[in-house]
Amino acid sequence: MYTLKSSKESTQDSKITDKNIPAITLPSSSPKFLSSPISYLSKQFREFLIKTLQHGPIPQHIGFIMDGNRRFARKVKVQTTKGHYMGFAKMEEVLDICLQLGIKVVTVYAFSIENFKRPKEEVDALMQLAKEKLKQLCQNSQIVKKHGIGIRILGNMSYLPQDLREVMEEAIETTKDNNRDEITNSVKKIAKMVDNKQIQIEDIDENLIERCLFTHGCPPLEILIRTSGEIRLNVTNNSRVSTYL
Repeated sequence: MYTLKSSKESTQDSKITDKNIPAITLPSSSPKFLSSPISYLSKQFREFLIKTLQHGPIPQHIGFIMDGNRRFARKVKVQTTKGHYMGFAKMEEVLDICLQLGIKVVTVYAFSIENFKRPKEEVDALMQLAKEKLKQLCQNSQIVKKHGIGIRILGNMSYLPQDLREVMEEAIETTKDNNRDEITNSVKKIAKMVDNKQIQIEDIDENLIERCLFTHGCPPLEILIRTSGEIRLNVTNNSRVSTYL
């Protein structure tokens, strides 16, 4: 699970009026329009939507559960590995849109412990994909700095291959100046504080747990999107979460 945090401010306080809604221009004489009109129109329409949405309320934290790549691969008759790569490419496009909209935090739920039960070939491909993409991000640190992106890896990294852990640590280090592990690590930290007599058991409350999480300082999750369209949601906390599935 990766969290990308941008330090850029959003424009959520603006009001939509007829005067500030952008218009789509379609220069029919443009070479790009003539060579690929569908692609050109799609790009122009997307830019129009982004500029329009920027004038409305913008969520501060969105989560994506990456799911459905294998089913998509079967549907378009490509190998499962190819489906995962295609899914990640689309996620990159979505993250770029999130940056343009001014969304401050995006959490990507990319791999769970249950996923290790999948065929070894598929698991190895997913590990390689994560390594390649994180390397690319480290190498393009100027983009990271430009948008104020900070990367946090959530979860137990001890399950992962050593070479992938090293790349993850590099990504975290590269973006540390712009920058939650999971509840388990929070509990361990609190237990150590009790053992060292820094706090009493009675001092443990929701606020203390929140302060010990790696995601401390991130706004609460507002929108959770499962890309496959399936509904498998189990929210056990009191966070305000809207689901678009």
